[in-house]
Amino acid sequence: MTTPEQFASVRYLVDDVEAAVDFYTTHLGFTLRSHPAPAFADVVRGPLRLLLSGPASSGARVTPSGTGPGRNRIHLIVDDLETEIDRLRGAGLAFHSDAVSGPGGRQILLADPAGNLIELFEPAR
Repeated sequence: MTTPEQFASVRYLVDDVEAAVDFYTTHLGFTLRSHPAPAFADVVRGPLRLLLSGPASSGARVTPSGTGPGRNRIHLIVDDLETEIDRLRGAGLAFHSDAVSGPGGRQILLADPAGNLIELFEPAR
């Protein structure tokens, strides 16, 4: 079904495609893949292709009722969580949780300009 040159894709609905592209490319190491403005853009980081669908895109059509709000998030592995937290706070970004530790490592939640969650995760050593 997939080939090595394909990506795992996740769609995030965003209010402002330009702001989302800037957020992901400036702060989280994604690169712009395509941008048929103003409705849509996609950015990539490794094998992850993040589809950023603005209000005018077909991908932003209303989700059927009864599905409820999701707690889904993309999960980005980092080498040093404290360094990433300091870097992103220095860029004026706010976090939506404190850093927490568990048996697998440490994590913290960040949100993009539309409120979509990103989990930064440092595996246990």
